[in-house]
Amino acid sequence: MSWFKRPNSNLNNDDGEPNGDSGAELGAESTSAPVSDGGPGRVKTEGLWVKCPGCRTILFKAELEKNLDVCGKCGHHFKIGARRRIELLLESGYELVDGNLVSTDPLEFTDIKSYKSRLAAAQKQTGLNDALITALGRLGHHDVVVAAMEYAFIGGSMGAVVGELIARAIDRSLATRRPLVIVSASGGARMMEGVVSLMQLAKIASGLAQLDEARIPYICLLTDPTTGGITASFAMLGDLNIAEPGALIGFAGPRVIEQTIRQKLPEGFQRSEFLLEHGFLDAVVPRSELKAYLIRALDFMARPA
Repeated sequence: MSWFKRPNSNLNNDDGEPNGDSGAELGAESTSAPVSDGGPGRVKTEGLWVKCPGCRTILFKAELEKNLDVCGKCGHHFKIGARRRIELLLESGYELVDGNLVSTDPLEFTDIKSYKSRLAAAQKQTGLNDALITALGRLGHHDVVVAAMEYAFIGGSMGAVVGELIARAIDRSLATRRPLVIVSASGGARMMEGVVSLMQLAKIASGLAQLDEARIPYICLLTDPTTGGITASFAMLGDLNIAEPGALIGFAGPRVIEQTIRQKLPEGFQRSEFLLEHGFLDAVVPRSELKAYLIRALDFMARPA
């Protein structure tokens, strides 16, 4: 078989030889060579592409990030983390505060695995101590306090730490008269902390009442998803309640409601556009227009010096 010459296919098999054979076995010189990990002959595509859940288009991840994590084909708004959210809203030079609070697992809760192990895993995954980041900075020309929830941390659920962080953000707004902006992304109260998590709803609501009495603006941005005790408390108590397109917003999930009332729910039920149409929201704002919208809203809401 001296007439046969292998093409340079750069295919690699488990035995380390290209295409599973060697040139000596074929009786001819091989023009290919084994490709090592990370070598120029191997192209790694893992993590470079994302499938849009809205239109199922395969998107180049770098282009998606340039477009603020919004699908250029159908406008689907992907979930983004709390750090990314703050970077998109605030000018550079903002300050992160109160990041040292950690849950003490007051009930020593265990289900399939212990709450402490869930906390440790979430902290390792996100690099955060809990499901909220507070930042002091400028939104355009306005000095603001921003609290952004991290859905990747146990579903953005609110326990004692998240409740305390929001309460401290409210206190900072009261002390400095800075408007407060909260970005919600949560499955609700954190049931691993039981009644302690539910007490946060009343604590935060009372703090927001003080903001209202002091006539300090409070804006809540509801993102996908905002459900459970978050919707039942601070997410719907803003002077201005706005949402991103397509965000799931509600208390119980649609499947639970359908099973309870034994009726088929309308198309788009609990999505932000449906809630806007029925008076639960003030506006639905695309991510690309969000910062400019908030600045203009604060221009109207902020009291003159």
